[in-house]
Amino acid sequence: MDPLAAKYVGAGLAMLGMIGAGIGLGTMFGQYLNGALRNPSASAGERPMLFLGMALTEALGIFAFVVALLILFAA
Repeated sequence: MDPLAAKYVGAGLAMLGMIGAGIGLGTMFGQYLNGALRNPSASAGERPMLFLGMALTEALGIFAFVVALLILFAA
């Protein structure tokens, strides 16, 4: 395989983490809204965990993006 093609394939595979982060955020917020509509009084207690999970998931997506950029432009 051509090294340039391998670099593009590696960067594309690294971006799978960003896709997973997007799917995870959508699922997380969807389940939070589902639970908040079922029991509105419990939604305030779950909000800090929601934001913590959102921050960690978003950090994973940004990390995957940085790794993809490093694969493309570092070597």
